[in-house]
Amino acid sequence: MVGTLDEFRSQLIGGGARANQFRVEINNPPVGSVGLDTRNAAFLCTAAQLPGMAIAEIAVPFRGRSIYIAGDRTFETWTVTFYNDTNFAIRNAMERWNNSLNHLVTGQGVTNHDDYTADLKVSQLDRDDRLLKTYTFINAFPLSVSAIALTAGGSDSIEEFSVEFRYQHFVTDGVISDAPSGPF
Repeated sequence: MVGTLDEFRSQLIGGGARANQFRVEINNPPVGSVGLDTRNAAFLCTAAQLPGMAIAEIAVPFRGRSIYIAGDRTFETWTVTFYNDTNFAIRNAMERWNNSLNHLVTGQGVTNHDDYTADLKVSQLDRDDRLLKTYTFINAFPLSVSAIALTAGGSDSIEEFSVEFRYQHFVTDGVISDAPSGPF
């Protein structure tokens, strides 16, 4: 049975989480010379997302039918969009980080995983900027830095670009526990 509007409103705790209330923390990797101003990156981040994940299924055929069992967990990449300022501070830092993985000219790069990865965070905030939930992306590195479209008709907008990160897994401060207790 469908409830009343008042019942619905009472279930929407805090008025609902708002998509525009978030904070991103992009940290520098240990490898030298990336030089990202983390405070600048947090302010100029215009879009991000809370992470997605999936459990793969394994089909096991049995007498003309399949049963499905849980497989391995996979994590989606994490994409962050930034405004571009006139000194290209974030863009240059992301290009340097990406270049440290595979140099544009020499094709060489850092080989020690711990030297080119960093832990990154996205936090959901409430309407008073209080922390609701944080996801920490473990051992992240940039897979791609998007193109910036240039157009003669674009006089009323600020350039934006996206960085796609790969990470090993994430941890969160809330629902998902790091250590299982009991059968789940």
